[in-house]
Amino acid sequence: MPTDSKLSRMLDAGANLTVDGALATELEAHGCDLGDPLWSAKVLLEQPQLIKRVHRDYFRAGAAVAITASYQATPLGFARRGIGEEEALERVALSVRLADEARREYLAENPDSGPLLIAGSVGPYGAYLADGSEYRGDYVLGRNEFLEFHRPRIAALVEAGVDLLACETLPSLAEAEALLTLIGEFDVESWLSFTLRDGGHISDGTPLAHVALLCREQPLVAAIGVNCVPLELVSPSLEALGKATDTPLIAYPNSGESYDAVTKTWRPAATAHPLAGPASKQPSSLAEGTPIWRELGARLVGGCCRTTPADIAAVARLSVNP
Repeated sequence: MPTDSKLSRMLDAGANLTVDGALATELEAHGCDLGDPLWSAKVLLEQPQLIKRVHRDYFRAGAAVAITASYQATPLGFARRGIGEEEALERVALSVRLADEARREYLAENPDSGPLLIAGSVGPYGAYLADGSEYRGDYVLGRNEFLEFHRPRIAALVEAGVDLLACETLPSLAEAEALLTLIGEFDVESWLSFTLRDGGHISDGTPLAHVALLCREQPLVAAIGVNCVPLELVSPSLEALGKATDTPLIAYPNSGESYDAVTKTWRPAATAHPLAGPASKQPSSLAEGTPIWRELGARLVGGCCRTTPADIAAVARLSVNP
């Protein structure tokens, strides 16, 4: 069941798109306890309508792309709760329906808002491990193991009608290669976004230039970039990617705070990331960074952890389309 190339068509027409912000942060603000290996996917079991509310809030803020609550929604993850694969994949499909319902409700109130897209979140194997390894890329799986892990969720997302896949927070070349195979297998337009070791390398040490060239070989990759990274690493990473590919770029970094994967807590960031590089610019917020990242080729800009609808509203105001 191939999906349409809606994202590519919008980018080809010159659109600069705003992606939504953190889902988990907003769910916690509404009282959800996400201290669980399922993280935001836990809310698919307990309070799914709250997820729809957060999606609607981001559309109201100006987001043109909503990312589903399926980042950690995998059969293996739900199995820890005693939930079978059929029900697990129904919850993945539910994540798509909730985003679509939010889109329909928003467009009913704002019919001139233009096309809005639903991106099915495909988090890395490290997210299932829930030990911070999506920021290290130090887990080792064979190609078939990666394929077997990701295939059921991707199938459920595509069957549920996502406009594209958001293969996100990827720390590993081997995992990206497996996902590129599945993108082709399901004939689904996608973006790939990576976590970083520094401004020129993804978390497992692979140069960004290498993953850019790899993604160019898959025509269904509509954008490549970074997410869940410090603000100060966005500019150098976009510079590295822009030198290696003409594929549209995407950036949705964290708010500016630093995450401790051991204590699972956030703390104020240092004034500069030690690996940002001397030439990189140091924005202190999404709003400050957006014009810089747009100039560096980021056609899609949004937020990841600890960002809010207010942050996305600021990005949307700065993302003027021709």
